[in-house]
Amino acid sequence: MSAINWPGVWAIFHHEMTRFFRTVMQSLLSPVLSTVLYFVVFGAAIGGRIQSVEGVAYGAFIVPGLMMLTILQQSVSNASFGIYFPKFSGTIYEYLVSPVGWIEVTLGFVGAAAMKAVLIALVILLTSFFFVGVHILYPFWMLAFLVLTATGFSLLGFIIGLWAKSFEQLQIVPMMVITPLVFLGGAFYSSDMLPPFWEAVAKLNPVLYLVSGFRWSFFGLADVPVGVSLVAVSLMILACCLAIRWIFATGWRLRE
Repeated sequence: MSAINWPGVWAIFHHEMTRFFRTVMQSLLSPVLSTVLYFVVFGAAIGGRIQSVEGVAYGAFIVPGLMMLTILQQSVSNASFGIYFPKFSGTIYEYLVSPVGWIEVTLGFVGAAAMKAVLIALVILLTSFFFVGVHILYPFWMLAFLVLTATGFSLLGFIIGLWAKSFEQLQIVPMMVITPLVFLGGAFYSSDMLPPFWEAVAKLNPVLYLVSGFRWSFFGLADVPVGVSLVAVSLMILACCLAIRWIFATGWRLRE
């Protein structure tokens, strides 16, 4: 196996991050406004009826869920658009004939998408301090889950961008799959609050394991064992990497 072309990785990463910082206010303003609305609706309206969940004030309880919702949406959308636009404009052939392989291209695009998502999620966390008191019990694991989840869903978004044939298709998975899974994955409630049957159904949702592990890093509370959450996100990253390797090896959807 040849050595990784790190200058090539940096060139792609730098190009994507430059595009992000050109519209940084637009990129950050929308998530911040959405967070404020979530706190007004869920924190004030629902929080007035649900004072606490497992000893944690409801306003603070939903912070990890809000961050996870942002991470999943931003990771998928940034990575999918990042690789789809070269396909749309025809410049993807420059990547295919340049001295970079699938690893460098993936690291550049996925690394930039994950970095954008993590930055926005941290802004969401800072915004939450103006509304509720949030104490992070395990800061290291909070960052670890943040980075792993952003990486996993950026890889998924990268695959979606390679698969999509139109801008409309880029929105199908984030809108019709990712967002519903987050809302049904315990982002704003604990699965222990559900009846036994629906609790079992909820545990079939892979997003539940990500939200659970991330919330554990804040409050020490988890719907599923933390080790299972780490295994789930690790398996997702591995599966996505294998899929991307196959796509570049076969040329599927790359030259269409």
